[in-house]
Amino acid sequence: MLETTATAHERRLALRKGLSSGRLLRFPGAFNALSALLIEQASFEGVYVSGAVVAASLGLPDIGLTSVSEVATFGAEVARVTSLPTLADADTGFGEPMNVARTVQLLEDAGLSGCHIEDQLMPKRCGHLDGKTLVGRDEMLRRIQAAGAGRRDPAFLICARTDARSVEGLEPAIERARAYADAGADMIFPEALESEAEYAAFRRGVEVPILANMTEFGKTPLLSDKVLASLGVNLVIYPVTLLRLAMGAVEEGLGRIAAEGGQASLVARMQTRARLYEVLDYRDYAELDKGIYDFSLDKEGTDDAS
Repeated sequence: MLETTATAHERRLALRKGLSSGRLLRFPGAFNALSALLIEQASFEGVYVSGAVVAASLGLPDIGLTSVSEVATFGAEVARVTSLPTLADADTGFGEPMNVARTVQLLEDAGLSGCHIEDQLMPKRCGHLDGKTLVGRDEMLRRIQAAGAGRRDPAFLICARTDARSVEGLEPAIERARAYADAGADMIFPEALESEAEYAAFRRGVEVPILANMTEFGKTPLLSDKVLASLGVNLVIYPVTLLRLAMGAVEEGLGRIAAEGGQASLVARMQTRARLYEVLDYRDYAELDKGIYDFSLDKEGTDDAS
């Protein structure tokens, strides 16, 4: 109610514990705080804050147009309501190494549990689009080192994303990943891998935890959680899945209303008012309000609650 009672540090420790548990952690992408509540109620292990979702929520394409403050604000809204760990997409760190350090601190302040920073050249683009350009390995190492220097809570997770598979090939991508881990990255996010065999190769090639991106309509096949676990993947994100489901329903609903002159035929597909109130915990809010604000005064004008 109001916000989670779990501290940011506790959630960061929970993420690290989960990554060392041998289980696959599943992080669906939230497109607002309400969807984050549903993710937790559905018993997932964490919540993801997608850069593509942040951009889309602003009516922008995912090509590096968002700012660190916009990502931090969106992330804070999500992290506020859930006791689950939250992992955020920090793009390229939003600038030079000094900016990367500040980005980490802003995301820490927002209550997030960790972030990933990628090795694309600004302006970056969606990891499943062609035409990506990478920074040199040394430049990415400086980003990772700056992220570590900016981190004040040692439990905050720093993940290094490499987009090298689509640009330089599989083996150079693995070599980059090893160097990123040596520079201090707590987890590696190999973007746009194209097969189970490539995930297996990454698992053999790096010792730190690995993140898999199961995004629809991209270069990576959609693998089940059982397959990913068998490949040694530690964390999987479903970054835009919920937004795509919601927006598909919105488009269909708008078409129905326009064609039929009303929404009557859509009601059976809607989340009910009762369910919304349940998700938002209306009953406990009412009890809190009653307990704090419903009081009476005795004849002497003092609070009779004593």
